[in-house]
Amino acid sequence: MKTVLLIPAYNEARTIADVVRAARPHADAVIVVDDGSTDGTVAAVAGLDVEVLRHPRNLGKSRSLHTGFAAALALGAREIVTMDADGQHRAADVPRLLRAAELHPRAIIIGARMRNRRAAPMRRRIANRLADFGVSWAIGRRVIDSQSGQRLYPAALFDALDIRSLAGDGFTLESEILIEAASAGFATLSVPIDTIYDPDARPSYFRPIGHTALITAMLARRLVPHGFRLPELVSMLRDHAHVVDERAGAAVRDRAALDAHTGTARP
Repeated sequence: MKTVLLIPAYNEARTIADVVRAARPHADAVIVVDDGSTDGTVAAVAGLDVEVLRHPRNLGKSRSLHTGFAAALALGAREIVTMDADGQHRAADVPRLLRAAELHPRAIIIGARMRNRRAAPMRRRIANRLADFGVSWAIGRRVIDSQSGQRLYPAALFDALDIRSLAGDGFTLESEILIEAASAGFATLSVPIDTIYDPDARPSYFRPIGHTALITAMLARRLVPHGFRLPELVSMLRDHAHVVDERAGAAVRDRAALDAHTGTARP
């Protein structure tokens, strides 16, 4: 099996069916990990061509990803594409991530919310920028939208890393994977996608203050024992965005080209 699409879900009965239907044509299999939902999320996808795995209680997104990764690899996935269940990602962008992965097989491909960023609340944008800075510092290369849930992981990454040894709570796993992947020789590249923010959507489970504090604590555990990784900090500050034009296979590096590629005049 080639492409498995993984969707963690917690109380997403309103949107999950539409997300699955849109995603299904772009993958060989779709897995939904229901994280102890109480609103009928599982019933909403009944009859759809999807494998549903259930946690008996809410364990957090990181644990849902652990469960989903294991299931996808058991199916023989060559790449695992993740999407959130709340409709903030477009399934139509999945082929773009797949094309970028064909060009860069040893890379995590992030669907980076670089277009129309002002659609998101200011506090979310600030929290994401802080997380990007910390993750980029730990890696020594600039990472864009380290908190995006739409991304592609090559299966080879899971041969190189013991994902089960990483955090199993909250929202820190996705950041930790990027850091560990860099140590294992995998790049992190971004494909620009739209920022989608529906003011009528359910409140986000991401808490800018609380979850940023958890990510900061995780980063501190990785930076402080190593003298704050000052060489990596210098390298990151000198680095440019690693954005892939999946149509041409080129990495867009300079500021003017990046602005043109994302359709924005601001970073």
